[in-house]
Amino acid sequence: MQELHTIPAKEVARWWRALPFWASLALVPLAWLGATQGGWAVILLPVVTWYLFAAIDAALGLDTGNADPETPEAHLAWYTAVTRLWPAVQAVTLFGLLWYVPRAAHLGTLETVVLFFGVGVMTGTIGINYAHELMHQRNRAERWLGDILLAMVLYSHFRSEHLLVHHRYVGTPRDPVTARYNEGFHRFFPRVLRQSAVSSFAAERTMLARRGKPWWAPENPFWRYAALQAAMLGLAAALAGWVGLALFVWQAVVAVWQLELVNYVEHYGLTRKHLGDGKYEHVKPRHSWNAAHRATNWLLINLQRHSDHHYKPDRRFPLLQTYAEEEAPQLPYGYTLMGVIALIPPLWKRVMNPRVKAWRRRFYPEIEDWRPYNKATTPLPR
Repeated sequence: MQELHTIPAKEVARWWRALPFWASLALVPLAWLGATQGGWAVILLPVVTWYLFAAIDAALGLDTGNADPETPEAHLAWYTAVTRLWPAVQAVTLFGLLWYVPRAAHLGTLETVVLFFGVGVMTGTIGINYAHELMHQRNRAERWLGDILLAMVLYSHFRSEHLLVHHRYVGTPRDPVTARYNEGFHRFFPRVLRQSAVSSFAAERTMLARRGKPWWAPENPFWRYAALQAAMLGLAAALAGWVGLALFVWQAVVAVWQLELVNYVEHYGLTRKHLGDGKYEHVKPRHSWNAAHRATNWLLINLQRHSDHHYKPDRRFPLLQTYAEEEAPQLPYGYTLMGVIALIPPLWKRVMNPRVKAWRRRFYPEIEDWRPYNKATTPLPR
């Protein structure tokens, strides 16, 4: 890996440094191009998201620059603007397409299904990722924007699961989202859907119980989640009836699948050392897979600097730090291309299992029996 270098705060503030992180907006015209033209254009969204950015990664190489983490909030306006703007952009795009596509005589059924598959790739890759950034902030308005984005993909409980379960238990058997060694994605996906829904509700119920309140108390965010999701479903039905409702649910399913594909990549096979008596070591940079691929980091607003996110969860994305391979494990490709590889379990294991084994030898040479860490079943948080 190339040598790391620091970018001074005054340089971070330059508008042109923030501009590449607005790359997500380029996906919106592709959605409308597919809707208005049909034919081959309906596949543009997944092709560009998965493959074009990987090709640009290969051309531009790695980004090993770290912004000064003490950069003032005021210097980040050009960066935060895109995450605050995106919920409105996504809402207009998604619901505009729901109104337009069922009325478009030039689009066949297959074209419509493929088009909304691409929309789901966009709402999952960009929308949920931006929701992830927003829900970690202290600003209440930003957290609401995150909730709105998650409601658009019917996955509102992700906020509770991520903040209360994943960040606390990552790299342990109590985290549903940590993919076990040798667990293929097609086994991981149904497991995480089932367990994260249960664990997120259990975490909120436990928090309410500590305050002497029942799970049905108005403070339970699941009431807000349900109301927002019902509103989204109602709007979809009002715009295009049962067809609009079906297309909305379809893009939501694809978006959640896209999210969990990235979750699978982020922590596959990486576990925190068990210290005995149910305790684990503190989370360290070594417990997340990172990637310094430049273009994919633009698209995913530095999500690939995942170790630093777990170290400072509320740190704004432009200030997330990258690490050398001696501190944090590195992937051979960016997250989007690694997600495509994960869809082919034999290929994934050929690429990743040797890297997990090398990670174990480097960081935990004293552990000889890894079988307890390899279990693909997850006890739920108590």
